[in-house]
Amino acid sequence: QVQLVESGGGSVQAGGSLTLSCAASGRTVSRYVLGWFRQAPGKEREFVAAIRWSGDSRYYGSSAKGRFNISRDAAKATVFLQMNNLKPEDTATYYCGARLYALRVDIASQYEFWGQGTQVTVSS
Repeated sequence: QVQLVESGGGSVQAGGSLTLSCAASGRTVSRYVLGWFRQAPGKEREFVAAIRWSGDSRYYGSSAKGRFNISRDAAKATVFLQMNNLKPEDTATYYCGARLYALRVDIASQYEFWGQGTQVTVSS
């Protein structure tokens, strides 16, 4: 089992920034991909960004490219999502997920473990 705990959500105005954190515990995550997804009411869970714990390769969804940055702190087993220039359409619950190493990192249904989510609200 991998336990994931997200934090850092909140309310900001458009153009602002937030940094989300996802602390992992339980099994060692060295063989895992850690990903961020978001889900707005009535919509499907959307891929935001992912990072391979081993090798540090990073991937971004179209909505995140150029504005968001995913990183990790290996010593703290924590993944961060730095979000800049936030827009009202970024409003959603953001979830951290973990899956074993795989070629695809953007498919939510293939993630094995999830955190409880953290709410991000961006006002215009």
